Formats: sequence, C-alpha cells, structure tokens
Amino acid sequence: MMLENIVNDVYTGIYKVNVSVELYPDSDDTNSKKMKKRGAFDLGLPSDLDEEEVKLIPLFDDPADVVIPVSRKNSSTGFWFRIQNQSEAHYSRIIIPRNTFKAVLEVYVSSHSNDEFWYWNPPDVYIKENNLTTERGNGAFREVYATIDGRFVGTVLPFPVIFTGGINPLFWSPVVAIGAFDLPSYNLDLTPFLELLLDGKEHSIGLRVTDGISLWLIDANLHLWLDTDSETVSAKLIRYEAPPLSIVRTNKFLHLNGTFKIDAERKVHFSGWVNSSVGNLTCDVNQKLKFKSSVDYQNDGNYKTVHLKTKVKTEVKIKNNQEVILQRFSQKFKNPLSILTETLPGSNNTYTMTTNLSHTLHEEAAIFMLEKLIASRILEDKQDASGWMKVQDHSVLSGSAGTKQLYNYRDNEKCYNRILKTDDGVLTDDTNNNVCAHSF
Repeated sequence: MMLENIVNDVYTGIYKVNVSVELYPDSDDTNSKKMKKRGAFDLGLPSDLDEEEVKLIPLFDDPADVVIPVSRKNSSTGFWFRIQNQSEAHYSRIIIPRNTFKAVLEVYVSSHSNDEFWYWNPPDVYIKENNLTTERGNGAFREVYATIDGRFVGTVLPFPVIFTGGINPLFWSPVVAIGAFDLPSYNLDLTPFLELLLDGKEHSIGLRVTDGISLWLIDANLHLWLDTDSETVSAKLIRYEAPPLSIVRTNKFLHLNGTFKIDAERKVHFSGWVNSSVGNLTCDVNQKLKFKSSVDYQNDGNYKTVHLKTKVKTEVKIKNNQEVILQRFSQKFKNPLSILTETLPGSNNTYTMTTNLSHTLHEEAAIFMLEKLIASRILEDKQDASGWMKVQDHSVLSGSAGTKQLYNYRDNEKCYNRILKTDDGVLTDDTNNNVCAHSF
C-alpha cells in the first residue's frame, strides 16, 4: 500500500487510515493435504490415470508458498517503479528457490500526471499542428509488459481507473469509481520460463509501458510454489511465440476537430515443462488481447467523446507426459468505457462542463480438472454517471451529478447483487440480494 500526500495552503486533507488484518492459520504444509481439505479426491478419475498425479497439483487459486516483491529497493520515496516514457524500463534483481515448480507474476499499475487520462489522449501530431501546450499526448493506447533478463514474457492491458478527482469529481461522492481505492492487479503465469530462473543466480524481472508518458507507478509480486520433497527441480521452455504487437492508428483531423482510432491486438503462446516430485508436467499459456479505441473532438475540441473496448482472454493448461489436460484455467476480461463531455466557456475564467460516463469491469473465470468444472465465477461491476459542473481554474464552484452502480457476482456456490444510486453526494438507494438471476 502506498499513500502519498501533499499538504499546503490549497490541499489540506490529512489521511486517517484504519487497517484490519485477518489471519487464516493452516498447519498443512503439503499440496496433498490442501487438496484433501478441498475434497478434490472425489473427482471420479478415469481408471487409467494416476490419481496422485492430479491430486498433488495446486489449483490456480491456491496461495503461493513464497512471495518476492518486484519493486524499488531501499527507497525513501516509495517502492513503486516510476516510469516516465515508453523507452524507460525498470528492473528488480531476484533469486528464486531452486525447487520452484510454479511461478506467477502479479502486476500492479497506476497511471498519473500526463497519463492519468491516457484513454483520451490525442496523438502528438494533433498537438503539434495546433500549437497546443498540453503534454497529454502520445495517443490513447497503453500496454504494460514484463520481461525476464530483457526477454518478453507477458503483457496486460491496464484497466482505466478513474480517481476521485477525475472526469467530474461530483460523480464520486459518496461512491468512488471502480478500482479507485483498490487497484486491479494482473496475473502473468511465468511457469513456462522457469528454465531461465532455476540456476540459483540473480535474474532481472523488468516492467515497461508501451506508448507510456509521465507518470506510471508500477510494481509486482512474484508468487512461487515450492516442491517440499525436492531440493531442486528441472525445467525447459519448449514453445515461445511472441509476435510483435499489431497496431493500426487512424488520425483524421482539421484544426481542432478530428477523430483518432486505434485497433491493437496481441497473441502470445508459451509452453514449458517442469519435472518435480509432483510429476513431469507441461504448463501451456495462451493469451489473446484486443484493444479498440475511438476518440472524437468536435466544436474546436469543446465536445469530446471516448469509446474504448478491451478484451483479454487467457487460458492455462497443465498436461502430463501423455498430453492429457489435468487442469485448465480460463479467464476473460471485458472493460468497455464511454465518456462524453461538452465544455462551454464562461466569464471570469470559468467554464461549464456537462459529462456522461459509462464504465464496466467484467470478468469470467473457471477452473477445470480433467475437463470437469470445479470452480467458476462471473463478476460485472458497472457505473453510469451524468452531471454538470461550473469550474474556475481547478476548483468546482457549483454543479449537480448522479451515479448508478450495478454490482453482480456469481460463482458455483452463491450469488450477490447490489444496486447503488447517488444524487448530489447523497446515497438515495442501496439494495442488495443473493438471488441468482438466470438472465445474468
């Protein structure tokens, strides 16, 4: 957790934070005992398959044995990497235990300053030809990717988090935008690359931002699962398909009016085997990312619309020597964002802005063991907001706004639904239930 703050004559807010910690002690220290607690011995496995081989594999939602931070070391100004531009890379030197048989990199990203609203930044050519002074440019596409010793090993499309002063501050009281107080994180399965890390030497885990400008705060946690019955395990990368990012940009503008479109796509496929006491297993990672953006400026830039769609599909398979899929994890993300703003200049250095916003986080995930579904979840968190505000310099003088939030969660055991409505800073509706709607 990181809470930076500025206190002066203008910004006078002081943080007061209460932290609660819940502990869940677990005396079991072997994978088989963990599996017994889940009741995974009742899978009805085929008679020609070694049950022990399946039962000893940790599920994808099992906690790691070791977590190593990938961040700045011995820093007095915070432990996040601070990325200022697309060519800048930051690394953390790590050594992992030689009996690691599974590795997942959990990445955290937070965009600020000139890239806080990266999803509606115009291209630099638009800024230059119109002699604008803004530094919020470089287009409306961003991608965060990881490396091992400089080698590309995975990528994420960041969710467009809106902070409490973003778009229209009146939207975010008493609710906040999705992820504003709890930033999403992104998991990259690095198990196929264990061959590069298991030699007992230091290696660098790097993080970069495609098309990024100042400022991105980024760090990660490296989650490791250990073979407690072996001092060392062996591994081999057997498939590496990481073609360059496919991106098409279309810019059409005349003076301050124009449309900027971006279509981007990336497909990666990694595979590697790990030989441990659990067995000689192959981890196969398939990922497909699609990004589609349209930013439109009209009325000399005073009327702006943003339409953003991102889709990410990830599938991880664990296979044995006979190519039998012992375990499979699938995950899908869809994050549409639409923003419409209209600005009307006023007197005394004021302006009035009218804004409509629609924002969604949609996730589907499922775990299969021998193609039998054993866990699943669907989450959709959607916010719709509209309102206006009168602004002088950076202060909101007056305005009115309302926000509606629909939260729906469903897994293989239960459902949870909640509706929130706010008007001008007052919570007017808060309804929740546990009914599983078939339509959802």
